[in-house]
Amino acid sequence: MSQSPESSESSPFKCGLVAIVGRPNVGKSTLLNRIVGQKVSITSKKAQTTRHRVMGIHTTDEAQFVFVDTPGFQTRYAGTMNRTMNKRVRETLSDTDVVMMLVEAGRLKKEDRQVIELLPTDRPVILVVNKIDHVTDRGELMAYLQEAAAAHPFTEIVPVSAKQSKNLEELLKTVQTHLPENAPLFGEDDVTDQTERQLAAELIREKVFRLCGEEIPYAVAVQIDKFEEEGNLRRIFATILVDRDSHKPILIGKGGEKLKTISTQARLDMEHAFDSKVYLEVWVKVKGGWADDVRMLKSLGLD
Repeated sequence: MSQSPESSESSPFKCGLVAIVGRPNVGKSTLLNRIVGQKVSITSKKAQTTRHRVMGIHTTDEAQFVFVDTPGFQTRYAGTMNRTMNKRVRETLSDTDVVMMLVEAGRLKKEDRQVIELLPTDRPVILVVNKIDHVTDRGELMAYLQEAAAAHPFTEIVPVSAKQSKNLEELLKTVQTHLPENAPLFGEDDVTDQTERQLAAELIREKVFRLCGEEIPYAVAVQIDKFEEEGNLRRIFATILVDRDSHKPILIGKGGEKLKTISTQARLDMEHAFDSKVYLEVWVKVKGGWADDVRMLKSLGLD
């Protein structure tokens, strides 16, 4: 039953930090982008694409949801970069008001259970079962939900399809009931706390993963060498860092075609995100061992 205007006006405003956690490649970034209404976190079929804590902000008349997208918790590799990302997941869990754990509809994997072991018990934890459109047997889905419910004392369980934007309104209503009463932290039109410089780097990296697939390993980074604003024009100069000499020709492609496609698609996304024209130049540079170089990780904002 809907509230009358009087009761709606008297309801206290709610605002809080909501962590989005889960194993790699369960759809965390896709969910965040769908809720916010535009791309604030990169997506790819390649696992582990998110490296930074990215805030996505969704504001309604009654509440402001400040979502924190975390890296997929890495259980297979123990390099410096992965240890850094896992540390960020733990920090996120400790300083948010509500935790949303994403799992993929179907079988609860060992990696899911490893993330479940990290979940706090002193704040609401909502299990978000994503990709329900992939399960056609309702009985199979119900059995999976029961299995997931037994794995942890979740506050709520909400099935969704982030890709199809299915049941996202119900998810937001559920989260809102657990947000604290607070004034908004951001303006009503804000959708992220990322700077344009950070988003530019992430959009280039997304295109690398999307267009190079399994040919390019996870050890790829993008640094913005120069970011200039001239009226309604952004001039952006960036370098893609790879770990080995053999990766460079893969990224450049025959006659430079692959790098040209990466740059063009990234530029178009930037123009949409920044609402301005973009001049983009991208180079490829080999820097062996950068993912285990603490100083390099700090310079890229991954400390």
